[in-house]
Amino acid sequence: MAVFTNQATLSYGSGITNSNVVTGEVVSVLTATKCALSTSYMPDGNITYIVSIVNSGTLDYDGVTITDNLGEYRLGANNFTPLDYIEGTVRYYKNGAEQTAPHPSTTQPLVISDITVPAGGNAIILYEAKANGSAPPDRNGSITNRAAITSPQLTKPIDISDTVVCERRARLNITKSICPASVVENSELQYTFVIQNSGNISAGADDDVVVSDKFDPPLRQLTVELDGVPLTQNSGYTYDSATGEFATLAKVITVPPAVFSQNSSTGSYTMTPGVSLLTVTGIV
Repeated sequence: MAVFTNQATLSYGSGITNSNVVTGEVVSVLTATKCALSTSYMPDGNITYIVSIVNSGTLDYDGVTITDNLGEYRLGANNFTPLDYIEGTVRYYKNGAEQTAPHPSTTQPLVISDITVPAGGNAIILYEAKANGSAPPDRNGSITNRAAITSPQLTKPIDISDTVVCERRARLNITKSICPASVVENSELQYTFVIQNSGNISAGADDDVVVSDKFDPPLRQLTVELDGVPLTQNSGYTYDSATGEFATLAKVITVPPAVFSQNSSTGSYTMTPGVSLLTVTGIV
């Protein structure tokens, strides 16, 4: 709703007088909302957005344009855009019937034009964007995506927005090494397991992180350490010296989250994974 005022002036001979001030209002009949199909995103993941425009008036709204900033934010002296529009993903529906999709005139910001919202009806526009290297990957990261709806028949733009948060999860991988690679019989051998977490939360006791292996040949006189702290058989791990089957117990291993830092000049993030180190030493 937009309120306006108006006053007339009467001139006659050498005189001039003003009328009273009248007040009116323009009632908006076009409303819009925007939402993502998912409330969270993953680094390098896709997000589908839905823009719904409803016309409660008696006339069509033609030439409607959506201008989407794709989550643009400011860091220091620079602006960064954490989302990239995925080419060819626009879908346009009018009163539920799919229409020929308009081609965006620009993709940063994303500008979708030539939309008609029928009288007493609605238009729905879907499109996809991909989180890029400027999308915050940390556990408190979020992207607020803003768009403006404009039309020659609108007195002012309709502003809409939606916020998605970075998905909180651990992402683990493991590498194994042996030292020495060539070992003589009845001498010491060490296996090292490096567990890395590239996710934004720790992998804790509730995640039941377990390392299992079958040492062939089996090891004798086992010594096991996790991040330099000795583990005890049956309380920290299990081992069958006859078969060489080894496994840490659930809830023993925790892996800290990755640490993320952002370059204020490029907007890109650097990830340093969290690490836990498991060593198994024995006689072969």
